[in-house]
Amino acid sequence: MKSKQPVSVVTGAAGFLGSHLTDLLLSRGHKVIGMDNFVTGSVDNINHLGGNKNFRFVEQDVTEFIFLEGPVNYVWHFASPASPIDYLKIPIQTMKVGSLGTHKALGLAKFKKARFLVASTSEIYGDPLVHPQTEDYWGNVSTIGPRGCYDEAKRFAEALTMAYHREHNVATRIVRIFNTYGPRMRLNDGRVVPAFVSQALTNKPITVFGTGTQTRAFCYVSDLIEGIYRLMMSEHNLPVNIGNPREMTMLEFADAIIKATKSRSKIVFKPLPQDDPKQRKPDITKARTILKWEPQVTLAEGMKKTIAYFRTKV
Repeated sequence: MKSKQPVSVVTGAAGFLGSHLTDLLLSRGHKVIGMDNFVTGSVDNINHLGGNKNFRFVEQDVTEFIFLEGPVNYVWHFASPASPIDYLKIPIQTMKVGSLGTHKALGLAKFKKARFLVASTSEIYGDPLVHPQTEDYWGNVSTIGPRGCYDEAKRFAEALTMAYHREHNVATRIVRIFNTYGPRMRLNDGRVVPAFVSQALTNKPITVFGTGTQTRAFCYVSDLIEGIYRLMMSEHNLPVNIGNPREMTMLEFADAIIKATKSRSKIVFKPLPQDDPKQRKPDITKARTILKWEPQVTLAEGMKKTIAYFRTKV
């Protein structure tokens, strides 16, 4: 019998997205069991939950068997390194959490008859030949390139999720997350927002790769988590893009950060990393129609909160 208070398990709960998801679930009346092994997560992201009677933390590597007593209604699988620096440094762990970790999290959902959501990524589109990217685009991914360990781990995670849905009737959801930013990002995680903001706050040169014409679209974390929550609560079991369709070049983004931080930084150009996608922009038609979701937070608002957070870290 399901308990009246919904119980959610969040893997990767001490990570950037996992911790924000945990906060949202607690605010909506869920009891949350958070799991993390702190490979890339940080205890700082969940410190504020100490003493919260609705939050329990389990330090665990989710590639190993997950045993929990009592009912579980929702499993949110967010455990994974998610930045280029991580997956270049720990490629095998990245692949294991996407494959074995997804398998264990799905096993938990199957056993508990819980609904399951996997945090997939826009990286499954690789360096896309279609623009903007819709959910039915199969991607352009190098299996053997430096990003292959992350891209293929997430592609496998999606395939395994659909296999559990078809073979075991697990109620599954797949979210494809596009570039997201906000407080609790790691300063040195190699992603563009922490890199540009920390360089700007210390008046160091801002490093733009290539000519700076490659594009990204940035979604503020609270918008993203709201979209993911709506997807879990929907009846849609095929992938849904969640991200902000407002596209910017890296050069425009660097300029915006210099202005927002009132920095004296100058822009310097470095060679483009291997397999770096030239364009990234979500088509969010599905999210708009099925979830009635679209981003609400402007880049100016979101960057204000993010810069304030990074000021405490640099």
